[in-house]
Amino acid sequence: MAQIEQSDKGGKKKKGAQKKMAIHVDFTPMVDMNMLLITFFMLCTTMIKSQTLQVVLPSNDPNVDKKDKTEASADNTITMILDTEYEGINPKVDEEGKTMHHIYWYEGTVEDAIAKNDLHVTSFIGNENKTARGIREVLQNRNEEILKEYKALKEKWKNKEITRDEFQELAKKNSSREENKLTVLIKPGPNTTYEGLINALDEMQLAQIQKYAIQSVSHEDSVLIEQTNPAFIKAPIRQIIEPASKAAVPAAQPAQ
Repeated sequence: MAQIEQSDKGGKKKKGAQKKMAIHVDFTPMVDMNMLLITFFMLCTTMIKSQTLQVVLPSNDPNVDKKDKTEASADNTITMILDTEYEGINPKVDEEGKTMHHIYWYEGTVEDAIAKNDLHVTSFIGNENKTARGIREVLQNRNEEILKEYKALKEKWKNKEITRDEFQELAKKNSSREENKLTVLIKPGPNTTYEGLINALDEMQLAQIQKYAIQSVSHEDSVLIEQTNPAFIKAPIRQIIEPASKAAVPAAQPAQ
């Protein structure tokens, strides 16, 4: 509330002299209003959820056998061995400025892969015209049925047929279906960068794979890599990755 006070000190005043007025503004109501507004916004505002990496932990269900918690079927297992191309002491980059990562992968056990000389080489390649490539193509082809339902749920959410919470709940149930038996073993090599490992974990999320583990590269894995492609260290990565991604990587069928 503002008040205008006329100053009158008394005594004689000259004829025609202006009357002096003092303006007093009370800011107490404004301060009260500001505090009420701040309280209102604090109570009604939705805080931004922190963007964290979701890590799937082993089951702690007491009804599940210990063997089933730690072992996966060889028929439904893919092993990815991560590596990074270096130029001197720094990771090598391509023409687009992206770090040149490459991935050795095989299906089943390492013993079977060594016996069959069955090892594929690919890399982290983005989609082209909505078509998956590289390791993404391999993983998504093996998890095709789960991804098909996930895309249908996502389309319903975009069309506002279901809420975001309903979409997340249904997507979680979908990825936990019995058909989702694929297990991926991620093995960072000695030259792998942190970026390469994060890329591999991102691919798990994109392919809706719930069962994966991070392990160390074994001696047998090293033997398999050297046996399959001993000239890899000397050859440029693109000369190996491109032919392998087009010819050596078969179109995997969905897990039965």
